[in-house]
Amino acid sequence: MAVPQRSAHMTMMVRAAEKAGKMLVRDFGEVEKLQVTRKGIGDFVTQADYKCEKMLHEELLKARPDYGFLMEEGGKRAGKNPDYEWVIDPIDGTTNFMHGIPFWAISIGLVYKGKPIAGVVFNPILDELYWAERGQGAYMNAERLRVSGRRELIDSVVDAPHDAGKNGWGMKAKEFKAVNSAVATTRNLGSAAMDLCYVAAGKLDAYVDRGLKAWDMAAGVLIVQEAGGYATELNGAKDKLPYADNILAANPKIHAQLLKLLNEG
Repeated sequence: MAVPQRSAHMTMMVRAAEKAGKMLVRDFGEVEKLQVTRKGIGDFVTQADYKCEKMLHEELLKARPDYGFLMEEGGKRAGKNPDYEWVIDPIDGTTNFMHGIPFWAISIGLVYKGKPIAGVVFNPILDELYWAERGQGAYMNAERLRVSGRRELIDSVVDAPHDAGKNGWGMKAKEFKAVNSAVATTRNLGSAAMDLCYVAAGKLDAYVDRGLKAWDMAAGVLIVQEAGGYATELNGAKDKLPYADNILAANPKIHAQLLKLLNEG
């Protein structure tokens, strides 16, 4: 199937992500140097977050001045047009970024009347641009994405962060134990946006998590759905996504089994 022509919305989202990505590649190189000196890593990454978000905000505001924004650092800013909202995470996977681990991404979602209609997740270090528009399929660069075809939990690889009580996010101990004992293996890769894209690409069979925000999921939820996957809350509800605080994303067969497992008893 040919890659569909990108809409005006998608064109500006990709342009903004790629412009910000160039800046973050330079900053990521500086972080790796700071790892050696152990000086100011946290402050440096915080500034990188703010600079990236400011750039994304300026680029998208210039293109669509009436749209609202919901941003990790800058919070909610209402627009004249209440139907459209840009949902932005300048660095999803900040801890990875801070430690020189190249598993992080810029995430931009466009939400219309509460539902994602376009999403971009860009990892400039790996040169992976994941993108999707409602009804047009999901892609990594020019490659069409499909969720995995695995049918059994025992064969599945699931990203399922475990809340050890220190961060306030991740699965509850009982939930994690149930999932971990039922699947081939679990992972905690450290970036919700990238995890969702890996589900869409069939690299992960599922992603289960709690303690999330809309900016973690707005782009990735749509990318999973357009790749043939299911995305719901852990109780099966889907109306609040991406504004819920938890998610279960998987291929259809694995989603059904995990949903049953997580809601038994």
